Amino acid sequence: MPDTAKYLIHARISADGVVERNDVVGAVFGQTEGLLGDDLDLRDLQDSSKVGRIDVEIDSEGGQSFGHLTIATSLDKVETAILAAGLETIDRVGPCRADLEVTRIEDVRAAKRREVVDRAKELLSGAFQGSMMSSEELVEEVRRSIRVEDMGEFEGYPAGPNAGDSDAIIVVEGRADVARLLGYGIKNAVAVEGTNVPEAVADLTREKTVTAFLDGDRGGDLILKELVQVGDVDFVAFAPEGQSVEDLSRHEVMAALRDKVPYETIADRSDGAAHEVAATDGSSRPAPDADTPPDAEGLTAPQPPAPEPGATTDGSAAETEAEPTADPTPASEDAPSPVQPAPDEDAAAGSVAAGTDTAVAPGGDPAVDEPATEPEDDADEAAAEESDGPATADEPSVPGTLRGHVRAVVDTEEVRLLDDEMGVLETAPVDEAFDLIEAAAPVPVVVVLDGGLTQQLLDVCAQRGVEQVVATSLGELVKRPTGVRLRTVEDLLEVPDQ
Repeated sequence: MPDTAKYLIHARISADGVVERNDVVGAVFGQTEGLLGDDLDLRDLQDSSKVGRIDVEIDSEGGQSFGHLTIATSLDKVETAILAAGLETIDRVGPCRADLEVTRIEDVRAAKRREVVDRAKELLSGAFQGSMMSSEELVEEVRRSIRVEDMGEFEGYPAGPNAGDSDAIIVVEGRADVARLLGYGIKNAVAVEGTNVPEAVADLTREKTVTAFLDGDRGGDLILKELVQVGDVDFVAFAPEGQSVEDLSRHEVMAALRDKVPYETIADRSDGAAHEVAATDGSSRPAPDADTPPDAEGLTAPQPPAPEPGATTDGSAAETEAEPTADPTPASEDAPSPVQPAPDEDAAAGSVAAGTDTAVAPGGDPAVDEPATEPEDDADEAAAEESDGPATADEPSVPGTLRGHVRAVVDTEEVRLLDDEMGVLETAPVDEAFDLIEAAAPVPVVVVLDGGLTQQLLDVCAQRGVEQVVATSLGELVKRPTGVRLRTVEDLLEVPDQ
């Protein structure tokens, strides 16, 4: 009955004499019998479970008895009120004169609602703690969790997921440094975890292009000294003086890697610590402002005879904007930089790579509909003209130059994948371009396409890290990633309108 009760009748009882609970219950049934008719007879109501048991608490003191009576009912409001009024007709309990007064009728559901409200207040105050995250914070939180899951191992040592397969690697000191680079989309780092360089990592350095990216302190110098004794190091980059790689911001990491120096330039220097010498040779150069286009920093213009440590973050030399010349400068012979940004970081890392071709939204992602209005760099066209000369119909293809490859592909209905030295990686029919680019190993630097560029092809180029695409025409492109430079055959060959 308590589970189905709607109301509770509370009554106070007093008697001029000593009475017990059974006397009170007998008086209730005896003096209300037949009083309210057959439909409200108390015994019948109890038999049908419409009225619950009668609870009585009574005490005797000084020859008198006082107590409390409670009856639960599932009747409606009117019937409950009639039953309560009928109880007040009781005037005797056993042999004693008595008085019974209904003090209140309680709505059980209201009591339950109060409990619900009180509990809801507790849940509201305790279960919904913490501030709401913005959309940008939600995206970054998900990306961060993915990057943490990407942390893997190489021969038992912390490494990014691409360290074993990439043509270039970054050697750092510890697990926290690998995690920091993963957070910025660089997935080809491996940690030595101390000055005792493991043999497996030393062997790896002899197979790949290696950049040692170390803390700007004495510990970084010691690790570099041992690393060059047991393995091979091509380039060296240090965190700013007194700082660790794991504490650097994205901008500081990209600036340090861009300003790396060939190891040979500091190998024979003994006038100071290695990290100080490296800083003198290039890494102390002020980092470019985040809003400064790459060309302003000299990262994409043709390099002077002395090797320049500028490099991109996706594995190619910093000459993407200027076409390779027939007589390459020493800067074009630099080994590829080892930094390979994750696909979802191409837009963020694109400002360090070849010049951007699209506007960039404040959050670092490419603007979907607005191409950048920055004019084509005249230096690019001058360099292309100098390397290949005027385009003529009778001029044969020039191996090793972009313009030569474009002439060779025109009217062949083929796609050609090129590396950073303008060598041919693979060639296939143009209708197989998507599968070819998606599965290409190593990742091509330039894709030359005798056909129209579709959004699907552009997306797979951006995901794989392709720096430049040359196509017969550009289709209806809704999104243009900043890390991929788009050009047409007509731009390069100045083909007259047919």
